[in-house]
Amino acid sequence: MNYIIRKLRQEEVKCLDTFLYEAIFIPEGVEAPPMEIINQPELQLYVDGFGTRKGDICFVAESDSLIVGAVWVRIMNDYGHIDNETPSFAISLLKEYRGNGIGTELMKRMLAELKSCEYKKASLAVQKKNYAVKMYKSVGFEIVDENNEEYIMVCKL
Repeated sequence: MNYIIRKLRQEEVKCLDTFLYEAIFIPEGVEAPPMEIINQPELQLYVDGFGTRKGDICFVAESDSLIVGAVWVRIMNDYGHIDNETPSFAISLLKEYRGNGIGTELMKRMLAELKSCEYKKASLAVQKKNYAVKMYKSVGFEIVDENNEEYIMVCKL
């Protein structure tokens, strides 16, 4: 599959709504929530005013002029929050582009960027049943905490 990874352009920020929705883990056999769920405050903090805060960074994967995936970080008090100096990850791809290594390449690109910006670590929260746990481990994330449903993972840079 041919694709490029590039920084998100400011005029494309609205596309993060799509990728925020796609980032919601839906276990097999469970009906997907309506798109409006992303308007909840605990989800809006991932995208509201993105690009206006120090530490907002986003890369997208583009294939045939279509943005098919996005990885973005922000220092925010989200599910994966560990402290006020550590960026939290969000990543997703359109369903038909999953399983091709694009997510792994997006993660590697963002981790390299964070390291070049002299961040010490990055964090994320992920549902224990999410197949992406394996990919996160493969790029250097380790489980540092958990509850009944989620892992909190950290990657030292």
